[in-house]
Amino acid sequence: MRTESPYHEGEREIQERAGEAERGRRSGGVIADAIIPGALSFIEKQPMVVVGSVDPGGDVSASVLLGAPGFMRPVDPRTIQFDLATAYETPSDPLWANIEHDPRAGLLMIELATRRRLRVNGRLERVDEERLRLHVEQSYPNCPKYIQRRHLIGVTPEVGGASAGPRTGHSLDAALQGLIGAADTLFVASVAPAGGVDASHRGGNPGFVRVMNEHTLRIPDYPGNSMFNTLGNFALNPRAGLLFLDFERSRVLQLVGRPEIRWDLDEAPEETGGTGRYWDLEIERWLETPLPVRAEWEFFDYSPFNPGQAITAPRPEALAGGLR
Repeated sequence: MRTESPYHEGEREIQERAGEAERGRRSGGVIADAIIPGALSFIEKQPMVVVGSVDPGGDVSASVLLGAPGFMRPVDPRTIQFDLATAYETPSDPLWANIEHDPRAGLLMIELATRRRLRVNGRLERVDEERLRLHVEQSYPNCPKYIQRRHLIGVTPEVGGASAGPRTGHSLDAALQGLIGAADTLFVASVAPAGGVDASHRGGNPGFVRVMNEHTLRIPDYPGNSMFNTLGNFALNPRAGLLFLDFERSRVLQLVGRPEIRWDLDEAPEETGGTGRYWDLEIERWLETPLPVRAEWEFFDYSPFNPGQAITAPRPEALAGGLR
């Protein structure tokens, strides 16, 4: 059943400012209070999920959880169960402490190889030490735009632990600036004060995220589905959590900070696909952590929708996206 009022005040504010209120209203028809039947099997096949969560101070974090396919299993269209015994947990990830304080969570199931993605927002309940259960409040599929195709070949347990442990800081060193400057994929978590947590994807050609200085990033806001879930949350609650997955070194960089929406800054139209919109992140702290397993990825191609000149041609065997 579709929800009657899918948007909160912040989302409607951004839709109006962007001149996309009517398109946003039409797009909102896909938002439901249960998972669509065709997505149930999709969830169970996934080895990865991005999770947004909120800490006691109100900061929001984006985390990634890997596991054997089947570690996420829909019990029914309104309930997803997580088997942590078949997941690869990172104990230092803020997710685990956050969900003990605040049950709200935003999930993004994303299959990079096929460019299919599904967003599910709800509340997590700990059943026991090895099981979590998400009670679904909103669910909807997203379009395949701006996703770079990668296939997770497999994971291997790190023998003797990861080569380097977690690192933390407040400003970006040269290595982290290099990682971000070369990235083609990021994930962002946001939350409305009286609403749910949202986890979303952003992608582009390498360099689409600009490192302005050791404390500030600038991210272009491309044309999308006009829902403005992320920017709408920012309008009401300027807190954000970013996650960069280092596909080569099996490490994760998590950033927490204050976003600011920038309108009409388009010095180069190709940077935003013509929207003129960006958002800056003022970084307050970061955490770089090794994954508990070695994940091996095969890169296929960049999205043909990425603004700017495509830097590799899509392979002819490109897989079709969409959830039925």
